[in-house]
Amino acid sequence: MPAPVPARFPLVTVIVPVKGEDEGLKANLASLAALDYPEFELIVTARSMGDVPAGCLPTGARLVIAGERDAANGEKINNLLAAIEAAGSSTEVLAFADSDGRVRSDWLRGLVAALEDPSAGAATGYRWHAPSRDGFWSLLRSEWNAVIAGGFGPGDCRFAWGGAMAIRRADFVAFRVAEFWTGAISDDYRLSQAVHAAGRRIVYAPAALVTATDHTGANEFFEWTRRQMMITRFYAPRLWRLALAAHVIYCVAMASSMGLLLGGYWPAGVALALQLGPGMWKSRNRAVLAGASVRAHVILSPFATWAWLWSLIASAFGDTITWRGRRYRLTGI
Repeated sequence: MPAPVPARFPLVTVIVPVKGEDEGLKANLASLAALDYPEFELIVTARSMGDVPAGCLPTGARLVIAGERDAANGEKINNLLAAIEAAGSSTEVLAFADSDGRVRSDWLRGLVAALEDPSAGAATGYRWHAPSRDGFWSLLRSEWNAVIAGGFGPGDCRFAWGGAMAIRRADFVAFRVAEFWTGAISDDYRLSQAVHAAGRRIVYAPAALVTATDHTGANEFFEWTRRQMMITRFYAPRLWRLALAAHVIYCVAMASSMGLLLGGYWPAGVALALQLGPGMWKSRNRAVLAGASVRAHVILSPFATWAWLWSLIASAFGDTITWRGRRYRLTGI
């Protein structure tokens, strides 16, 4: 879906934090430098020069080194704040990207057009994991993540995703986002809370889809999914509880139907088909929209359901995560 053409093109500062080498980093940053947008500046930000791999900066990008700022904040938040402070004085819109994603040339147009909704406090896209070569864990991560992508659409989104997120600079100040970020690890959940606290909506920009082409293995997959759900548990506890309850009920029903079917009670097969069918159909539709492998996603849909249950249960315990090589203790909001 091509991005709608904004009524006007405000000056935008695009900010992307970098923390070491990501698979495809140079190409990811190059895609942000090549955006089809009349006037924007690209700021790459990091805690130290050692976090910026040699040769990765595209021509025209500015590098902002945050240094050691507020130790109570997550490193990413400190880097973002340093970049926002360094943004040009004429900047009207702040857009945020992640270093592990690749964007289309009209990505920024999509975010800016979404902000033109009078009720919009922020605009968001989302990501699709599309590994350049197949592998069970990489494809399972794609299907696991796609479940979240299915929750974005018309109306007010529950949260903005930090890898494709935009907000008017004036609203960033008026909504006190920097204050919401104080002592926080998650930039996007806290920005979302600031927008909703101000009575504004988070508008979805379908054209702002980000492609992640990197790969993963079993250990990284389990660590990543648990970390995502731990952050959700602390920053969006109601959403986490709803997800846990839904997956416990669904997986118990699935296991019961499978047990009865294996025990020779054939009507349980109908119940199992009714449980699996809708989820696999949704998976198919998501894959079609993203241009991904329909067969792989449909087959992996049941596995992803159980991976979701595992990640939710695993995230119920503990209060520390490791993110980009640093260990953080999560606290309630």
